[in-house]
Amino acid sequence: IIGALGVCTILYIGVSFVLTGMVHYTKLNVSDPVAFALQVVGLNSVAGIISAGAIIGITTVLIALVYAQVRLTFAMSRDGLMPKIFSNVHPKSKTPVANTWLTGAVAACIVGFVNLSTLANLVSIGTLAAFTVISIAVIVLRKKHPNMKTAFKVPFVPYLPIISAVICMILAATLKWETWRAFLIWVAIGVVVYFTYARRKSHLNETN
Repeated sequence: IIGALGVCTILYIGVSFVLTGMVHYTKLNVSDPVAFALQVVGLNSVAGIISAGAIIGITTVLIALVYAQVRLTFAMSRDGLMPKIFSNVHPKSKTPVANTWLTGAVAACIVGFVNLSTLANLVSIGTLAAFTVISIAVIVLRKKHPNMKTAFKVPFVPYLPIISAVICMILAATLKWETWRAFLIWVAIGVVVYFTYARRKSHLNETN
């Protein structure tokens, strides 16, 4: 994963250099800067191919995110934090069919009724909040369970997790108040669900 991120970072930097060489950077604050720069220099056919590729790429990312959400709710249900229907698997395909349909239906409803920019901001603040919690959790786990066997150990603890959490919080602070309000309402709903249902049903809580 780290290797892939490194390659992507180098490619993004390279593309940025090329784009700023083709068009002045002040004109690139658009939703499709690569296609826009190609159109400016007269390569309209290439811009069309790039745009089509971008649509295909975004579609694959969205499908992957929906599957990731299915996996997340499946794991939470398996641990007792959500109703059992989310961890039930089909006897033939051995996949969480009901979970997949429910997640897809909810995602479709949200996309159909929520403004795209609002939705993008909500996804951003949710991701930043998750990364902040994970960064803090790394420090807590390293302190409470120093001998825990893991496939990967975060280096430079606690400094790297602290830097990660601070950067995420700074980025989250730049989002609009409307986004924060919706996020806090969603968190409040999650807290209510946790203390009224998930905490009592948690298998981990029973073992402790």
